[in-house]
Amino acid sequence: MRNKLRFVIDTNVLLVSISSRSPYHWLFQGLIKQEFEIAFTTEMLAEYEEIISVKYSPTVAKNIVRTLLLLPNAIRTVVYYNWNLIPTDADDNKFADCAVAANTDAIVTHDRHFNILKEISFPKLNVITIDELKLLLNNH
Repeated sequence: MRNKLRFVIDTNVLLVSISSRSPYHWLFQGLIKQEFEIAFTTEMLAEYEEIISVKYSPTVAKNIVRTLLLLPNAIRTVVYYNWNLIPTDADDNKFADCAVAANTDAIVTHDRHFNILKEISFPKLNVITIDELKLLLNNH
């Protein structure tokens, strides 16, 4: 039995948590301090690296990816089934599939395409914002 909450972090949320000047930097710090677990797939890592390279730099992106690969609370996940739950943005399905495969507590995102998951009864996936994540972690 795991004692830490486990999440899938959408790229947009990870991106806003990296800078030490960001009001959301607490999320990246909490990850480093192993206050919770995150699940990711190789496909998600590739997206993280691509987007962080564009917004920051390739060096920052490589360091973030390397950190995720080394952290014991970052769970590398293999997806064996593609649910295709998000028809409006098929690229987002990798996050939902990872959440199912890793049995996460929630997907953390600001992307409205994930709202469809709130209407699906199986597999049941929780979708929360970064602010809801903070409340959840503070109350856990």
